[in-house]
Amino acid sequence: MKAAVYYGPNKVEIADVPEPDPAPGTVKIKVGFNGICGTDLHEYYAGPIFVPTGPHPLTGRQLPLTMGHEFSGTITETGAGVTDYAPGDRVAIEPIYRCGQCAPCRAGAYNICQQIGFHGLMSDGGMAEYTVVPVNMLHRLPDNVSLELGALVEPMSVAYHAATLGEVGPLHTAVIFGAGPIGIGLWFALRGKGLDDAFVAEPSPTRRAAIESLGARTLDPTTIDVPAFIADHTAGRGADAAFDAAGVAPAIAAATACVGARKPTVSVAIYEKPLATPLLNLVMNESRIQGSLCYTSADFEAVIELMAVGRYETRGWVTPIALDDVIDEGFEALHAGEKMKVLVDPSGVPIGAQM
Repeated sequence: MKAAVYYGPNKVEIADVPEPDPAPGTVKIKVGFNGICGTDLHEYYAGPIFVPTGPHPLTGRQLPLTMGHEFSGTITETGAGVTDYAPGDRVAIEPIYRCGQCAPCRAGAYNICQQIGFHGLMSDGGMAEYTVVPVNMLHRLPDNVSLELGALVEPMSVAYHAATLGEVGPLHTAVIFGAGPIGIGLWFALRGKGLDDAFVAEPSPTRRAAIESLGARTLDPTTIDVPAFIADHTAGRGADAAFDAAGVAPAIAAATACVGARKPTVSVAIYEKPLATPLLNLVMNESRIQGSLCYTSADFEAVIELMAVGRYETRGWVTPIALDDVIDEGFEALHAGEKMKVLVDPSGVPIGAQM
């Protein structure tokens, strides 16, 4: 079968590799779509960062390996002992490996497991025709949720988890910094929680246009003083929560300046450079910065339920490509800002082969 195999920085090859067989407690999945995320870009251009160069403690895997942790598909075969799933079941994959023994795992917060691993980063993943996953990673997709949407459950669950940590609801005001896929996911999640008074701050005209086409209200931080706008909009109360999905210093500074007294700025970004924390803002306002990492099973189920009632869509920001196009139309197009979100279809026809 074909797979996108990662060997190190700027080296991903579409290679022929053996089809995997399901071990006990696992299932074999024919991959429908696999999303390329920011972590994949970091690995491709600057890695290995999360991909292990020695055996991972939970998976035993290391370089080289097949990429892909945001994916959906259809079960084709089950391993011994699997009784709750059968061939033909359509699923989204929650790709976390957890130890089950550390303090966070014992407390139910396995998303911050001290030995955490990810399918497609610490094991062979979903950027392939087939992959094998443990049953505890599976979430059934309703009949009316497409495999395209199913591949978005993972990143949308990242955003939903962060939205939950913001502790906001229908009568609140929120501001999101960054209109990339996680920023879009935050907007979907907040609306799913009944919050309509949300603004998205984004300097890129292309990204603003994409999220505006979905119905969002946007702010251009290059022309508007966002904290002043939010203060005026809320009659001085400030936002009930701000979310940083941009990962740059101006965004975190503006976010902490937007929130009201004793309210959170939720950080759901990866910061490539150290930041000067705006401690005076936090002290004088008794506000806080709340970190957000990954998701739990409850976030996956909440997102799937919202997808089933039509609260998510792919129009205007998601582009499917074939596996053979993963470098030019995937990594390079995303890195150049030419695309918002790319879903790799392992069975798709490459652009150069289309008639």
